Formats: sequence, structure tokens, C-alpha cells
Amino acid sequence: MRYQEFTLEGRNAVIEAFRAGKTIDKLFVLEHCKEGSMNTVLREAKKHDTIINYVKKERLDQMSETGKHQGVIGYVAAYEYSTVDEILERAEEKGEAPFVIVLDDIEDPHNLGAIIRTANLAGAHGVIIPKHRASGLTATVVKASAGAVHYTPVAKVTNISKTIEDLKKQGLWFVCADMNGTTMYDLDLKGPIGLVIGNEGKGVSRLVREKCDFVASIPMFGDIDSLNASVAAGVLAYEIVRQRIQ
Repeated sequence: MRYQEFTLEGRNAVIEAFRAGKTIDKLFVLEHCKEGSMNTVLREAKKHDTIINYVKKERLDQMSETGKHQGVIGYVAAYEYSTVDEILERAEEKGEAPFVIVLDDIEDPHNLGAIIRTANLAGAHGVIIPKHRASGLTATVVKASAGAVHYTPVAKVTNISKTIEDLKKQGLWFVCADMNGTTMYDLDLKGPIGLVIGNEGKGVSRLVREKCDFVASIPMFGDIDSLNASVAAGVLAYEIVRQRIQ
């Protein structure tokens, strides 16, 4: 997949994409530029809750492939997002207890793609990611998912903590990965469940961890202290699978 397919350059291109209902994950906008059609770009971005990054002209020039960015470059989602309700409906249609994977600020698109692939193979009904500070469904993610993004819905939410609270009211239990938790083999992970995986460097944030019912650790016997986020997601997802099929 070529870079240009999922990148928009120029004010009119961005405005038309918004008006056509395209999901623009992120905008890079020339700082202090608010004249003419740029006001329309910013108004549409705020209406659609798009992340706006104000940057210097040099940064935009480096990012631009056309040389005609007019002060704005947008990253369009390579695949349409689902909703949390649609993920739950999917579980209901299959007659299965909901199983969702929640990602707390995964930044590496290769990790996100790999986790979506694992989610599909482990039978998870969907993946939930935050709108801010995290990777969206870029072309790299789609490629890294090996096509799984076409089958496993991904929902984007404003607040991960609140989403967990809402899902707990609907009967889900939540387990997050943390090296200081209880060994995963000692936890009951059956039934309606959400698996929370944290940021590659910082792990699960304190606010999100406090919302979880269980904190699970993966037994490790090597010389380094942590697993890659997508590998950790795979290990824990398959412990959930093991318990669900028993």
C-alpha cells in the first residue's frame, strides 16, 4: 500500500474528506495559520473530534510528498472504525460471552496490527483503542494485521477508563497485564472479559489499572524484565482461550 493512499495534502482535499464522511485520525497543521479556508479545516476537525497537531513549516515540508500541502496534512484511517456496541452485538450474534481486547495507548503500528491479528485468531469479538496518543488504523497496521482488520472490528473511544466502567455495568470483568500482578494461571478468566494491554514503555496507566478487576502477570524466567506488548497480548489472550474452552 502506498503512502499517498492514506495521506491527504492540501486544504480542499482535507475539507472534502471530512464532508464525505472519511475518518481522519490526525491532522498536522501549520502553527499560527488561521486565515481563509484553514478556518474551515479547523472547524471540521473539531466537529469530528480529530486530533490536531500544530507544527512548523519545516515539519510539514519534510512530511509532504507532493510539495503542495498548503499548511495541512491529514492521516486518513485505512479502515473504517466500528463501535463498542457493534462489538458486543457481534458476541451476542455468535452466542458467546463477550471477549474484548482494550489497548491503553499502544503507539507502535506494528504492535497494533499484531494484536488485531491475535485478537482474530483467539476469537476476541473486537479491539478497543483510544482516540488520543495512540496508533490508529494506518496502512502499516492493516498490513501488520495480515488482513485480520477486515474481520475483527476496532472501536475508537475518547476515554478508555470510562469505556471500561460502562462495560463493567454490562457484565464484563477486566484483567490488565502488569509484571507486579497475580500469576495469570491463578486467575479465573472465564466469562465475559476484557483484556487490557498497556503502552509499550509505561504499561497500563494507573487510572486504567484501578478500573480493572484483576492484574495478571506472565511468568518470566529470562534475563530481561518484560515482553513486547503484542507478545504479552498473545500470551494472555490464549490463557483466556484455554480457560474458555475447558
